[in-house]
Amino acid sequence: MNHFILLETADSVATITLNRPERHNSLVPDLLRQLLHAMETVAANENIRAVVLQANGRSFSTGGDVRAFYEHLDGIEEYANLIVGLLNEVIVTMFNLPIPIVTAVHGLVTGGSLGLILASDIVLIAPDVRIMPYYSVVGFSPDGGWTALLPEIIGRKRTAEILMTNGTIDSHTTIDWGIADRCVAVDHIRASAWETARTLAHQKPGSIRRTKDLLRLTYDKLLERLESERVQFVRQIITEEARAGMAAFLGIEEAELP
Repeated sequence: MNHFILLETADSVATITLNRPERHNSLVPDLLRQLLHAMETVAANENIRAVVLQANGRSFSTGGDVRAFYEHLDGIEEYANLIVGLLNEVIVTMFNLPIPIVTAVHGLVTGGSLGLILASDIVLIAPDVRIMPYYSVVGFSPDGGWTALLPEIIGRKRTAEILMTNGTIDSHTTIDWGIADRCVAVDHIRASAWETARTLAHQKPGSIRRTKDLLRLTYDKLLERLESERVQFVRQIITEEARAGMAAFLGIEEAELP
């Protein structure tokens, strides 16, 4: 079994690490299943009072693995339903976790992996961070909260421009727009995230839990918005446009396609 997710605990803090560095921690079903299991394990442990989410390798995560999508062309609808459904489960679980999540982000963040950031409570960002959607380049429909959650933070107009032009959100902009809380040097970001989580772990847990409850979207609204993303993602990925976009993105020559 591939250990795409690592889970460690110390001093009432659980550290969850994305561990698919050779593929930039891109999202595949096994990684998402393991991440969901790690979150559920943490939720069931009354001794854990805070979580750090981080990633190994050069990138935090580059979203859905385009090559894996292309390799599943024969069953692309089923595969898309599976992976976006799992990502939505992870996002909802993170929102519903009764303890705070501190996420340390470095390198490239693309596609649905933004959802892991949006579902976190406190986000530390490294100076090298670049967030890009890539949906309009590959021919996919937005998922991972790009339309369900991001407009709540930065506004609909900014979200529309970033998505439609495949714009880049750099580290400074994540702070200005409220996506992240503070910028930390990449060499210190893990330690800073852990210290922040340790501080949170020593606060009153009931107060933290009720604060999370009050700040998040209502459960029904969150589920409805994420479900709309899943439906539209599946409708788009079965098109010839998406197939041609994947092939072009991967440098694969295909017969003439529209």
